[in-house]
Amino acid sequence: MTTRSIATLLTAVLATTSVAVADTAAEAQGVPGFRRDVMPVFFRAGCNAGTCHGSARGKDGFMLSLFGFDAAGDYRRTVEEMPGRRVNTAVPEQSLLFLKATGSVPHTGGKRFERDSDLARTLLAWIGAGAPDDVGSVPDVVGIAVSAPSLVFDEAGAAASQRVTATYADGTTRDVTELALFGTNNPSVADIDSSGRVTAKGPGDTTVFARFNRFTVGGEVIVLPSAEGFTWPDPPVNNYIDPLVFARLEKLRIAPSPLCDDETFLRRVTLDLAARPPSVEEYAAFMADTAADKRAKKIDALLASEDFTDYMSALWGELCRVGSNDYTGRGDAHKPANAFMGWLRDQIAADRPFDEVVADMATAVGSTNTDGQTGLYTMLIHDYALNPKVFASDFSQLFLGVRMQCAECHNHPFDRWTMDDYYGLVSFFSCVKRKPGSDGRDRRVIFDPLAPPAKHAVDGRPVPAKLLGAVEPVGGEGDPRRALAAWIRDPGNDLFNRNIANRLWAHLLGVGIVEPVDDFRATNPPANGPLLDALAAKFAEHGRRLRPMIRDICNSRVYQLSVEPTPSGAADARQYSHAMVRRLRADVLLDSIVAITGVPKSLPMAPAGTKAINYIVRNQYYQLTGDYVLDTFGQSGRRSVCACDTKTNPSLSQVMHLFVGDTVAPRVHAAATGGVLKKIVDDNSTPEAIIEAIFIRVLSRRPTSAEMAAMVEMVAKNDAPAIYEDIFAGLLTSSDFLFNR
Repeated sequence: MTTRSIATLLTAVLATTSVAVADTAAEAQGVPGFRRDVMPVFFRAGCNAGTCHGSARGKDGFMLSLFGFDAAGDYRRTVEEMPGRRVNTAVPEQSLLFLKATGSVPHTGGKRFERDSDLARTLLAWIGAGAPDDVGSVPDVVGIAVSAPSLVFDEAGAAASQRVTATYADGTTRDVTELALFGTNNPSVADIDSSGRVTAKGPGDTTVFARFNRFTVGGEVIVLPSAEGFTWPDPPVNNYIDPLVFARLEKLRIAPSPLCDDETFLRRVTLDLAARPPSVEEYAAFMADTAADKRAKKIDALLASEDFTDYMSALWGELCRVGSNDYTGRGDAHKPANAFMGWLRDQIAADRPFDEVVADMATAVGSTNTDGQTGLYTMLIHDYALNPKVFASDFSQLFLGVRMQCAECHNHPFDRWTMDDYYGLVSFFSCVKRKPGSDGRDRRVIFDPLAPPAKHAVDGRPVPAKLLGAVEPVGGEGDPRRALAAWIRDPGNDLFNRNIANRLWAHLLGVGIVEPVDDFRATNPPANGPLLDALAAKFAEHGRRLRPMIRDICNSRVYQLSVEPTPSGAADARQYSHAMVRRLRADVLLDSIVAITGVPKSLPMAPAGTKAINYIVRNQYYQLTGDYVLDTFGQSGRRSVCACDTKTNPSLSQVMHLFVGDTVAPRVHAAATGGVLKKIVDDNSTPEAIIEAIFIRVLSRRPTSAEMAAMVEMVAKNDAPAIYEDIFAGLLTSSDFLFNR
C-alpha cells in the first residue's frame, strides 16, 4: 500500500470517527429520539388516541398505532410514508406534523399545542436533527409512579399536585408529568387537570390516575365531610371483615347503620343462599330460637341445603352461558348443557375447591354429551365454532376478572396487558379442537399437538402460550393447558383469588368491591383494597372452597346491617355502611311467587316442577322458547359471560305484568279458593290473626302497628274473604316483596 493510499484510508477513518463522536455528542446534548421523546408527544397531544390517528383506520390519511403500541410502524408512517411533507428535515417548521399540530394550517383535530410549547420544541428539535429513529438505543419503560399514592382533603377547594415518574429497564428514572395524561373516576369528588393538579370538589372518595407509555397508575383521593356533629359509634365486630370495613368508614366519617332485626336477616339470608323466601315453619322456628348464635346456625343450615347447591350451580351455570340454543349450529346442544350442569352441580354439592373445578374445565377432553367438564368448550361458542380468541377472552373475564378483548388489536389502553399477553393466553386454547362424536349431537373435545400457537396481529409472529403477567412462555411438551391449570391451582394466584372473592361479595352485598365485578384494572381500583386483599387471602386459606368464604361474609356484622342509613351514610353506595336494597333476580322472583302461592309454574320445554333458577332456555328448530316473565324481569340471555347480562333494574313493563299479567292474579285467586290463603283464613278466627299470617307468609315479618290498623279497617269496610285476596295480592306486588332488604 502506497503512502497516498494510507493517507486516504486514515482520512476516511478519522472522518467516520468524527461523525460517530458528533452523533454521540448530539445524544449527550439531548437530541430527541422518536421512541423516547416524540411518541410521548403524540400521546400527550392525543394524536394516537382512538378518536384521532390512533383509530383502526387512522384519520385523514394518517394512521398511528393506538397509544403507541407499534413504534416501528409509527416511525415508518410518520417519516417514510410521505417523505418531505409530514417531516421536512430541511425546513422543520414546514413539516405538516408541526404545522397541523400547532394549528398553523387546517387540521381536523384542531390545535393540539402552542408553537412555543415544550411539545412543539421537542418535535422541531427531532426533525431538525434528521428525524432519527432511536430503535435499540432506548430502554423500555417498565413502570410509572405518582408522587402521592393517597391524598386526603379536609374541605372542597383544597388542592395538591401529582408528579409522575417513569422507570426504565436500565434503572434510570424520568419525570414525565408534562407528558402524562390524567383522569378521575369521579369528578364530583375530585378533579385533576392536565398538569396533575388535584382539586377537591365534594365529600367522598375516588381515584385520580396518570397514564404514560403503556402504564396506568392511580392515586386515592378522599375529601372529608365536615367533622361537626360526627361521632364514631365504635360498633362491635363479628369477624375479620368488620374492622376493615369500619376502619374505612371511620376514615370517611361515615357511621354504619345498626344491625338489622331477626325477621329482616332471615329473609335476606334465605333469599341470598337458597333463592327463596323462608317458609312459615322456618320463620316460626327462627323467631322462637333464643340462642345467641342462631344466625350463624341458620347460615350453616342454608349452606348445607340442596337449595344452596341448586342456586350456586345456577349462578355459575349462567355465567358460563349454559344453554342449548344455537351452540352447535342446529340448536341441539341440550345434552352437553345437561351434562355440564350435572357435573357442575356435583362439584358445588361436594364443596370441591373451586380452583380444581376451573382447572378441570380448562384441561377437559372427551365427549360433550357425557363428560360434563368439557361443557365449557361448548357453552363458550358464540358463532357455531370454537374460536380460541373469544374463548380466551371469556375465560379470562370469567375466572380472572380481567377483560382482555382490547389487547387483541392493541395494548390495553387502561391496564398493563399487552398484545403479547393476549396472544400468549389465546395460545393455551389454540390447540383445542372439536370433532364429531358418537352421534350427530355429540362432539369430542381433543388436544391437537400439531396446532400452531396464535399469531400476533401486528407482525404475524407466533406467540407461544404465556401466563398473564409472566415474562417467559410456559415450557415443556404436550398440552399447554396443563400449565394454565397449575397456575389456576396456585394458592398465590391473586387474579383468581380476588376475582372469586369479589364475585361472592357482590352477590351477598349487592355491589362488588370492584365494580363491575369482571373488570379488574388499574383505572377501576377496589373501593376497599385491604378488604379485598383479606377476602382473597382467606379464600386461599379456606382451600378455595366457596362455602367457607360465603359463611365468613354472611356472619360478618357488615352483611347483617340494616338498609336504613345513618345521616352520614345516606349518600354511601360503595362503602357498605348499610345494606343495599336489591330487586330480586327474575328466576328468584318467579320461584318465590310459586313458593308463596303454592301454585306451580310450567316453563317451556322443561319437566314439570323445574324451578326457574334451574331452567335452561332451549332452542328447537331455531325457535327460541324462553319464558315471558323471566325475560321481562331481566333473566340473563346468556349471550355473554358478563355479569351485566342479568338485569335487576325495574321497568314499567314489569309493573304492568305484576298487576294485569298472568303470573300473580291467577295464583292468588287459586290460593284463595282452595289453597294456602283459604287455609290461612279457615285456620284463624280474627282479622288480626289472618292479616298477621298473610304478612308472615308473604313478607316473612309481622305487620307494623300502623299496617295492622289500616288492614283491619279495610277488612271492616269490605266483604271477607275477598278482601284477604286483595291484601295477599297487594303484598305480593309490593316493594317489600320484590326487593331483598
